[in-house]
Amino acid sequence: MENRFPLIGEKFPKMTVKTTHGVRTYPDDLEGKWFIFFSHPADFTPVCTTEFVAFARRAEEFRKLGAELVGLSIDQVFSHIKWVEWINENLQTTISFPVVADDTGEVSKQLGLIHPGQGTNTVRAVFIVDPEGTIRAILYYPQELGRNMDEILRMVKGLQISTANSVAMPADWPNNELIRDEVIIPPPTDEETAKERKANHDCYDWWFCHKKL
Repeated sequence: MENRFPLIGEKFPKMTVKTTHGVRTYPDDLEGKWFIFFSHPADFTPVCTTEFVAFARRAEEFRKLGAELVGLSIDQVFSHIKWVEWINENLQTTISFPVVADDTGEVSKQLGLIHPGQGTNTVRAVFIVDPEGTIRAILYYPQELGRNMDEILRMVKGLQISTANSVAMPADWPNNELIRDEVIIPPPTDEETAKERKANHDCYDWWFCHKKL
C-alpha cells in the first residue's frame, strides 16, 4: 500500500487519539461540522503560545461558522494540560478546544506533519475539513513563522460560500482590487452559454464574470 499523507479533496483519515478533553475519534466526533485540525511544534514555546492565544480568542468566531478547532503536537497530554493551565493563568486566555497528544508520532506521520528539513517536531500545519469529512484546504508554515488566524477564518468563510453557491473567490477576497467583495462565476463550458454570459453578468470577458451574492 502506498505510504502517503492525505491531499485536498480526500477524506480526513479516521483516528482515535488522546486529547486534553479525553479520548476522541476524528472525524467521527465532529460529523456534520467544519473543523480546523492544526499542529504546532511544541508546548511551552513562544511562537506556539502566541498562536494558541490567537486561536483561542477567535474560537467563538469559528464556532459561529459552525467550525471547531483541534490542536496537536507530539508532546504528552500532561504537557498539554500544564501548558493550557499556564496560558489561562498567565495570559488570561482559556483554551476551549481539545489538544491532541501525539506522543507516538503516528498521527503526525499519517498527516505528513513532520518535515525532516525542519527537525523532528511537527511543522505548523492546518487542515480545513468540511462537514462530510473532506479536506478542503491544507496549509504548511515553517517553525519560525506564526500563522495568520484571520486568514484561516477567511478561508473557512470563503469555502462555505463557495460550497453553498458554486462560485469561486478572487484574490484577497472580500477586498479584491478588481471586483471588491463580489464572487467569480464558474466559466461556461459550451459556446452558447459563453455568448450569453456577457449579456447577463458583469464580465471582463465571457470567461471572467462576477456577481454579488
